[in-house]
Amino acid sequence: MATRLSRLAVTAAALITLTLATGSRADEVPLITGKQWTDSSEQTKKAYLVGIANLVQVDIAYHEGKPPPDSQSIVPRFAKGLKGHSLDSVRQGVDRWYATHPDQLQRPVIETIWFEMVVPGLQTRK
Repeated sequence: MATRLSRLAVTAAALITLTLATGSRADEVPLITGKQWTDSSEQTKKAYLVGIANLVQVDIAYHEGKPPPDSQSIVPRFAKGLKGHSLDSVRQGVDRWYATHPDQLQRPVIETIWFEMVVPGLQTRK
């Protein structure tokens, strides 16, 4: 439990750092796009992905094995679609996608993860 809480604290700190680094107020946290992604360090990219992973883990733990229906939450599909991936494999996948699509740097990173990794992962696990 202490380890889980410390991970959550690190994630919160990373998300606050990302928010402050983009100069945003708390009421207008921007979607991170490929532009910010490609300009970020490996450590910042990992912090972003850890934040997403922790959000998914907290939601799954909250529902204690009884996930809400797909119509009410994308979290179970997100977790299932990324099953078998590591933070590094997701980071590398996002890096590759933006490298091969430099004309789409305005696309939000979360959208890229969803359509390029989660959806294909769901289709292979049917």
